[in-house]
Amino acid sequence: MAVRAAVLPAVDAPLEITGIDLPEPRPGRVRVRLAAAGVCHSDLSLANGTMRLPVPAVLGHEGAGTVVAVGEGVTHVAPGDGVVLNWAPSCGACPACARGEVWLCANALGGAAEVHARRADDGTDLYPGLNVAAFAEETVVSASCVLPAPDGVPLADAALLGCAVLTGYGAVHHSARVRPGERVAVFGVGGVGLAALQSARLAGASTIVAVDVSPEKEELARSAGATDYLVASDTTAREIRALTGKEGVDVAVECVGRAVTIRTAWESTRRGGRTTVVGIGGKDQLVTFNALEIFHWGRTLSGCVYGDSDPARDLPVLAGHIRAGRLDPGALVTERITLDGIPAAFGNMLSGKGGRALVVF
Repeated sequence: MAVRAAVLPAVDAPLEITGIDLPEPRPGRVRVRLAAAGVCHSDLSLANGTMRLPVPAVLGHEGAGTVVAVGEGVTHVAPGDGVVLNWAPSCGACPACARGEVWLCANALGGAAEVHARRADDGTDLYPGLNVAAFAEETVVSASCVLPAPDGVPLADAALLGCAVLTGYGAVHHSARVRPGERVAVFGVGGVGLAALQSARLAGASTIVAVDVSPEKEELARSAGATDYLVASDTTAREIRALTGKEGVDVAVECVGRAVTIRTAWESTRRGGRTTVVGIGGKDQLVTFNALEIFHWGRTLSGCVYGDSDPARDLPVLAGHIRAGRLDPGALVTERITLDGIPAAFGNMLSGKGGRALVVF
């Protein structure tokens, strides 16, 4: 039986909502009926070629749902269980995994090169854009791509744990390691940025500055924890220093992936401060520094993949914060849409509008 899905037919082509034929789960595979899926900028990065993976593909990498069937050998979940999809499962065998850096697993996206399904209309092979193909009514994934959904967290909220919340939380707590009383600036108030703002508040940051190109996002940012809001401009770094006694923030978290934003985040941190880059930028986004400023400012600039997180370790921690009211995934969602609304949600991301659209099935 065919299910409906959002298919990317080629790089830079419009998404198509169409029927796809899914295989029954073979050994080590799990079939999941989606409850909800987040529309994330990483899907846009795949659609425009910034991230190079096989196409045509079913996009969507942030989701949660209910197990429909399991293949032979799958024992950690069973039909009827709620699960969170993990788009970057660790192999446990590569050098990064051996070091405990599972977020850098060399084989995490190996499943994206395997045929996932076929178009119902013409039989064209389809790939799972980022392993899990969550923009569909149902999906079939490797057992390593499903984690039991946390107790007490609705599946619609749990869907956002698979990327936005995990990445924003990890950027603050694992990568930047924000300490109580520190001053933080978050650049980009999308889903990950909003999660970073919530996480900075959770970490006990004293000043939390949100920066975005859209003035309409101020209320959203303040509700997530921002103490100050700036509309991005050529003077942003100067404005942030003015808010922090002319010194700069201790930590800047960049969630955009543009050279100018990364450079501004760097300039906004104090001497000896830390800048964590979460946003996925293209190869054409070149950031330049001179040798003297690197020496003089003593700042740290680091990349951050998947929030430097281990989903198996961190999901229970996040669930505890959610149940206690300290984190609110629902606050990241600016609109709830159907599968048919995904192309328009992509357009909103391109124009810089909104935080995170949630597809509800």
